[in-house]
Amino acid sequence: MSERSELIDQEQDGPRSAERLDALLGDPRDAANPVGHARALAADERQEMHAEGERLLDAFGLNAEFVPAALGGRLRRADTLAEVLRTVWRRDPSLGLGYGFASFIASVNIWTGGDREQQRRTAGLLLANQRIAAAFHELAHGNDFARAGFTAQAADGGWLLSGRKEIVTNLRRAEAMVLFARTDDRAGSRSHSQFLVTRDELPANRVLDLPRFPSSGMRGVQLGGIRFTDCPAPGRALIGGVGQGIEIALRSYQVTRAVLPAMSVGPFDTALRTAVEFALERRLYGGTAADIPYVRATIARAYADLLAVDAFAGVGLRTLHLDPGAMAVYAPAAKYLTSRLVLDGFEDLRSVLGAAGYLREGPYAIFQKMARDIAPAAFAHVSRAACLVMILPQLPRLARRSWLVDGAAAKEVFDLGGPLPDLPFDRLAAGLPRGDGLIGVITEAAAQPQPGPVGRFAARLEAELRDLRERCAALGPAGITIDAPPQAFALADRYTVLLAAASALAVWDQGGEQYPPEALLGVLDRLTGRLGGESVLTPAEREDVEQRLFDLAVRRCREHRLLDLTARPIAGREGNHR
Repeated sequence: MSERSELIDQEQDGPRSAERLDALLGDPRDAANPVGHARALAADERQEMHAEGERLLDAFGLNAEFVPAALGGRLRRADTLAEVLRTVWRRDPSLGLGYGFASFIASVNIWTGGDREQQRRTAGLLLANQRIAAAFHELAHGNDFARAGFTAQAADGGWLLSGRKEIVTNLRRAEAMVLFARTDDRAGSRSHSQFLVTRDELPANRVLDLPRFPSSGMRGVQLGGIRFTDCPAPGRALIGGVGQGIEIALRSYQVTRAVLPAMSVGPFDTALRTAVEFALERRLYGGTAADIPYVRATIARAYADLLAVDAFAGVGLRTLHLDPGAMAVYAPAAKYLTSRLVLDGFEDLRSVLGAAGYLREGPYAIFQKMARDIAPAAFAHVSRAACLVMILPQLPRLARRSWLVDGAAAKEVFDLGGPLPDLPFDRLAAGLPRGDGLIGVITEAAAQPQPGPVGRFAARLEAELRDLRERCAALGPAGITIDAPPQAFALADRYTVLLAAASALAVWDQGGEQYPPEALLGVLDRLTGRLGGESVLTPAEREDVEQRLFDLAVRRCREHRLLDLTARPIAGREGNHR
């Protein structure tokens, strides 16, 4: 039996799933590796899914990570799931979306709103390595679900489905789909419902697959369309009750919006690792690119951004278990800010690679694939603007009732990797959060000042919070809708930055010596930089922090360790900085 087969045959429950998958995937820079970068790039050039990668994930049973343990799968913790998916996305985001995450997006609606039989059927499909498409999107309406035109009409104990769905991952090759459909002509939150249907129960003459939608990023992903014409579906296809489609989606999205930011650390890791390798190997001006202060500073700043994303996303994943009611605000906040940090980080790193950042072949070609793939992932599912629209209505109430009043969330929220109860799908809610324990971190940190830069950062963040509180408390009804002025959206943006900074403060405080202190200073420097105003660090302090962060990134790459907060070992070879 081969080494890969032995690994596949091992028990895969528990937090080591990501490590086992990493071992199966092997060294991505090994040209002979059938699931390495060279093969992923070749599949991308052909605009095909990475077939060998899909076969490996079939053997590993990746879909079991999406199925709750009570239904025969391995899903208990959102952070464990995110770590497994991050492992795939670090190698090939197209494979990560096209094989797995698309099915997870669809299935979460079943775990959240479906009945026992629908959950059992969905679990059976996934555990048999089949796919489920989340058929929500329509080109005419995008993410504005309340205006979706696809219809489902009650007829003879079942439903008649009519309309089009477009730009849906795996739609043509999925064995089942979750459809979002209008069931009431009246406007309002009860106008739409969701349906679970399988291909084999739909008459072929009432369903037409539309041509594939080609894309510049995620080129291997099968983005399809479909047209239904008075297509009958059984009554049991309805998920939840009539008119509950939007509510189920909002509850489910709290899970997927929490997982996606954590997954995005994977491609960011590969991009940063590629930039480090390039800087150390590129010869110019009598030395290497790494000798240039600008290059070292850019890599250090991107590394700080990666760690900021990891800390904020990690806190969100734990909040999903420990205080799910808060996710109505924290999930869109994390989705919004982390996507900005990742996209900005890619652009900064492109300035290090220069022309090499655009090449589609050669030792650094994986960078351009990651850059193209991460761009649609950053706005897909729910756009950044839509995330801010969800945050805005919460701000005046939180400002008046919670900020500078609430204490910090429980310490368990910030203990990344610590124990967690099973993911509570039945406790997800689309209502208003009771308080704001993340912002409470800033209040408590400022009340217990520390010497040195961390104490200065805490004071700066509290001053920003006081200003934000005053401005948000003054927002009127016209300032919290989709038609709000740009200044209101800017307040929501600043709020997300404060949440990320609070998360970092608490994660480092809880982790003690587990996380390098220079990393916290780099994270806080980058986040407060997004707020404007004077720098908290002196020029000499910043130079020292960035040099230490650059050295840390180089050391992690040379030791073949992840660049995220876990810093766990990954596959690599001597002489290979990855």
